[in-house]
Amino acid sequence: MSVHNSDIKRVTTHQLQEMKNRGEKISMLTAYDYSMAKILDMAGVDVLLVGDSASNVMAGNETTLPITLDQMIYHAQSVVRAIKRAFVVVDLPFGSYQGNSRQALESAIRIMKESGAHSVKLEGGAEVREGIERVLTAGVPVMGHLGLTPQSIYKFGTYTVRAKEEEEAEKLISDAKILEECGCYAIVLEKIPSQLAKRVAEEVSIPIIGIGAGPHVDGQVLVVHDMLGITQEFQPRFLRQYANVGQVMKEAAEAYIKDVKDQNFPSDKESY
Repeated sequence: MSVHNSDIKRVTTHQLQEMKNRGEKISMLTAYDYSMAKILDMAGVDVLLVGDSASNVMAGNETTLPITLDQMIYHAQSVVRAIKRAFVVVDLPFGSYQGNSRQALESAIRIMKESGAHSVKLEGGAEVREGIERVLTAGVPVMGHLGLTPQSIYKFGTYTVRAKEEEEAEKLISDAKILEECGCYAIVLEKIPSQLAKRVAEEVSIPIIGIGAGPHVDGQVLVVHDMLGITQEFQPRFLRQYANVGQVMKEAAEAYIKDVKDQNFPSDKESY
């Protein structure tokens, strides 16, 4: 059944909240370019995250730290041009909001104005409260991010599961409540114990979206290149690979190379 553009209902923060209220799980994937975003939007994904993970999967950096605000805006513009339905969230990159609420506001406004995205996401709890509140005063929706916060990789020193200790678990719950109080419309929880994520989802009323946070949250997010098997070397426990697209692409390239070398491509039919 084809859907006319006029029939497509855009996903909003209000709808995400309603989904949590009625127990419908939220689907979220990353996207960084027009072609991929178009496919994911047509598939019916609820939320597309223009993640600072673009630093890893698109640019080949070891961490998310090097990506700039200008680069995030470029990726966001590409994704926004592709979508008809999905809600688009853009990561504020490292160095564009920490410790300076005015800078947080300016970064968020640039993303919204220059890309046409619907929301921003930033990492941290109590320590970024002022920045979140300032961004919200401009009417920009904010998604929080707790647990493993990749922009703090050098502080943690490792990508292992967070909040296994009681003290860190209590801080995470307290931070989630602070983010809700501030006015965040949703929170991503990354790599934390399943039962702790369940507690957070029960104790705050806004949607909780997990990545490596177990099944008891309100939605799930994965990096699309990991989920599709394009990034072959990254296989954490929380990842389910839904296809081996990397292998398909490699085989297609090998077949093309062989046909070119053997003078099988182009054929007469493929020539003018």
